[in-house]
Amino acid sequence: MNKIFALLLCIILCSCTDNTVMGKYDVAQKPGEVTIKGYSKPDILQLRLNGEPVSIDGKTSYTNKIETKLEFVVDEGETNKLAIYNNETGKEVMQYNLTYDNIENYKKLYFFNLPGIFLQAEAIKPQVNLGKVGFEFIFPNLGEFSGSPLKNIKGVLKRENGTILAEFDNIGKDSFTPVKIYSSFSSTAPVYLELYKPGTTEPYAGSAMIKVKIKQDMGANMIILQEKSENGVWVVKGDVDVAEYL
Repeated sequence: MNKIFALLLCIILCSCTDNTVMGKYDVAQKPGEVTIKGYSKPDILQLRLNGEPVSIDGKTSYTNKIETKLEFVVDEGETNKLAIYNNETGKEVMQYNLTYDNIENYKKLYFFNLPGIFLQAEAIKPQVNLGKVGFEFIFPNLGEFSGSPLKNIKGVLKRENGTILAEFDNIGKDSFTPVKIYSSFSSTAPVYLELYKPGTTEPYAGSAMIKVKIKQDMGANMIILQEKSENGVWVVKGDVDVAEYL
């Protein structure tokens, strides 16, 4: 009888131990899913997850549209490194550290890799009717050279004669503004974007008016604003149109 009791006790203890270990194992892991929608031109890129190249349609290097879904297991206390490389130079373009605590923030990952620009934002070309012009703006490096602490700024789009075409209340770093559409008045005339602190007519940095010359194309224009340094002076440029790549 004592032997039977001892055997039953042993079985119960072992079962509890196994369940406890399994419970800890379940809690310490979670599934990781990352949907990637990217674009690169002209550079050829390669994605690597923990050093291993990611295959997309049987290829481990890609250009133009880059779309895939990664599925893997995330362990608590460990970091999964997702990196984007220039396949020709071997240079790392961007790295994301995916962990048990932050994996939910990377369910969707967007990027545009263009000459001199790596944009981390979703870009959907807006529908603009024939005879109309539409503009969207994004300002990913706002404050890099101006030192401005602002996260968003105001933009007023004007003709050369000062006529207001559209106003953008929140041009920010992370996403394109909603599209603003107006009737086309010229196929060749440039437009100008004046940049202010939100809700004011004060330049968002410094004291001089900040006025950016922008080429307008019929249809959709998705302009990336950039602070740059020219001859030791910071300026704002708006000469990259993402819509040309979509």
